[in-house]
Amino acid sequence: MVRFLRPLLRGTTYTRLLHLWVPMLIVSCWLFIDPRTPWMPALLIAPAGLVAGVRMGEGVQARLLLTPGEKEPGISAVPAASWRDRWRTVLWLEARMVLGAASVFACVWLPTLAFDLTKYAWGKPPSGIPLLDRLPPHPAYALLAPLPLLVLYGAVVGLGALVTACARQLLGPSAAERLAALEERTEQLLERTRIARELHDSIGHALTVAVLQAGAARAAGDAEFTGRALTAIEETGRAALDDLERVLGVLREAERPVGARPTLVDAGRLLESARASGAEVDSEVTGPVEAVPGPVSREGYRILQEALTNALRHAGPVPVRVRVAVAEQRLTLEIHNPLPAGLAESRGGSGLRGIRERAALLGGSALTGPYEGQWRVRAELPLG
Repeated sequence: MVRFLRPLLRGTTYTRLLHLWVPMLIVSCWLFIDPRTPWMPALLIAPAGLVAGVRMGEGVQARLLLTPGEKEPGISAVPAASWRDRWRTVLWLEARMVLGAASVFACVWLPTLAFDLTKYAWGKPPSGIPLLDRLPPHPAYALLAPLPLLVLYGAVVGLGALVTACARQLLGPSAAERLAALEERTEQLLERTRIARELHDSIGHALTVAVLQAGAARAAGDAEFTGRALTAIEETGRAALDDLERVLGVLREAERPVGARPTLVDAGRLLESARASGAEVDSEVTGPVEAVPGPVSREGYRILQEALTNALRHAGPVPVRVRVAVAEQRLTLEIHNPLPAGLAESRGGSGLRGIRERAALLGGSALTGPYEGQWRVRAELPLG
């Protein structure tokens, strides 16, 4: 019994009923003008559905009253983008008018019927049911009085569910809108993946440098070296905090621009950080690095950062050779470092996968792995 009466406790039941009643205001006004043609409002309202903005208004109203609180109501709230959507809106307006008339009829006639049955049970003439005039009054009619109310309950709940189903069918997103929503969702997922990759590259590099510097300072036992190590840790930590604050800012405010990210012009900071960790970095930069397009330069910086981080993490403070070349509409990054014995098969992870993904997204390629007794990272990125 509690489950049967549960719809009476839901606010959605009554907001849907209100949604069904709204079109009847137009019918009521028309009946004052010409009571002989109650069907005329349904005919006059049809052309309104061909107006693109009407679909958005109907969608907003349907979301508010038919599916309140639902995150994915399946009802579009944008103007009609095609003639097919406009004709669907016309059908929706007509269906809403018909279902609204049925709801008003049920809400007026069924309670009246229950009241008349009760009156006739006590011998009083009914006010609106000619059929009862032909039957003798009888107390048994009082037992039939609840039946119209049960029918009314079913009509209110059923018509509310039916108009909601019609709204999802006729006001639901078109194929083009579903495709646009899918593309937007895909862009959001790609952005989240990119942010996760940036956090991995930036924070991973900073932590690697800090750990190596702290270990080297403790092993050296030299005050001057310890001071340099602490300075390097401080600078690397500040840079990582700046990157972290920028990324968190993007996550807090979706429409906030990503902002300036480090490019290959700032690669000197990476190289000095690696040198401060004890690595012997031999770097060579050829070509106009400052002329590299922003997206390519930013991704190149991250590839270089990840390669240096891997070298420090897996091989320690070893000699690292870095070559950055800009020529023939192509950016080439190549990083070599000695490969400790037994590490050839075990080295890998999300960082190296991220290098390959970055290169692939820009239409380039990246190779990572053992090469002539050393570990090599080579990335080629097109500039145009």
